[in-house]
Amino acid sequence: MSSPTGPASGLPVRMPRPRQPGRHRRPEPLAAPEGAPALVLAVPGTPSAAVRGLAEEVVSIARSELPGLDARIGYLDGDDAEFPTLQSVLAHAAGERTARYEQARAAGVDVKEPDGPVAVVVPLLAGPDSSLLRQVRQAVMDSRVAADLTDVLGPHPLLAEALHVRLSEAGLARADRARLFTVATAADGIILASVGGEEAVQAAGITGMLLAARLAVPVMAAALDQEGSIASVAEQLRGSGSHNLALAPYLIGPEIDSTLLEEAAREAGCASAEALGPYPAIGKLALAKYTTALGIAPQQPQGTPARQS
Repeated sequence: MSSPTGPASGLPVRMPRPRQPGRHRRPEPLAAPEGAPALVLAVPGTPSAAVRGLAEEVVSIARSELPGLDARIGYLDGDDAEFPTLQSVLAHAAGERTARYEQARAAGVDVKEPDGPVAVVVPLLAGPDSSLLRQVRQAVMDSRVAADLTDVLGPHPLLAEALHVRLSEAGLARADRARLFTVATAADGIILASVGGEEAVQAAGITGMLLAARLAVPVMAAALDQEGSIASVAEQLRGSGSHNLALAPYLIGPEIDSTLLEEAAREAGCASAEALGPYPAIGKLALAKYTTALGIAPQQPQGTPARQS
């Protein structure tokens, strides 16, 4: 029996669980520091409604991971009307920071004059592309704004995971090696298609090794922007015993004309998965580049380990 003031004598009383101390304590959620620079996503390629939707989804993922994040989008080939250029986005961020400082001073608030970078620019690129990266650097210089520029997003285990998912969505790979089912169209050799020349092929090859470990099939990188590269790699894979090939774009999407992928798949005589697009890992990696640049990242995002059969 219970009394109006609590359980009857002798009955167990549920007490609140004490907060765990030490290293087992759950970490406090990370939030963007007050006055932190903006994260500006530098988007390559021809702007369109689809490209804007992709970029907005990427920055939305980053904001959900870091509350209070000021995330913006600048287009390398923007028009400053519907699609703001990277230069104008940086200039606008600088103007806003100066205006906040002046308003605070006018209100009698004792604030420190802002210093340090106005923004951290993160190229929306899976791998290195010297031509596009030159455009990004030039845009930052033309803006005359103090901004840090990060590396591209890859190579990284999360990109191997994203490639695996895109292949499985296209019916070209098993979603999970541990499950006992087969995919009739599953590829036994993967061509990892990149842009950016030989440097990009080498960087894609690192992620390709991670993808090969997940799928237990050979993966070779090739350059979409080098004539004959795709066909040559397809021939090598077939020569080593792979017969059912698949093309896996090591691309986010906006950096190339989609017709190049279609032509490459025809050249290799195989089916193709979709580009990485706004896969959640892309937003997480963009944020990781930003937080690392500011020195506020507790750790890099971890890839999902491949299950072993």
